[in-house]
Amino acid sequence: MTRRSWATSAGTRTSMVGNRRADTKPEIALRSALHAAGYRFRKDYRLDLGDVKARPDLVFTRAKVAVFVDGCYWHSCPEHGTQPRSNADYWTPKLARNVERDREHDAALREAGWTVVRIWEHVPVAEAVEFVSRTVTHG
Repeated sequence: MTRRSWATSAGTRTSMVGNRRADTKPEIALRSALHAAGYRFRKDYRLDLGDVKARPDLVFTRAKVAVFVDGCYWHSCPEHGTQPRSNADYWTPKLARNVERDREHDAALREAGWTVVRIWEHVPVAEAVEFVSRTVTHG
């Protein structure tokens, strides 16, 4: 039995299925730069916070810093995020739920004593490294 796809075309479906949950290009670039600068961290490490299960892109366990590298489209960047033009009835609530989940994770992490860092994918790597470095070093 074939289920009807949410995609408006075969090309759209192929493109969307190719999107990764982890190991995106901006995330890999940040990880590589931080590692080269001498930082050690866990990647894609699940943190159980009661009802909330957060999975930051980078976790500095000793410093209790959780880093998320957010895609402009998927997390509705105020500068670069766009509204879906096709199949908006499906995508608009999905993107809104992503933002809502981000806020829930942020609140749960902060309540558990973590510092949360969110970096947009468009932020230059050097700037992101500097921000994460300051946060890990100085809290």
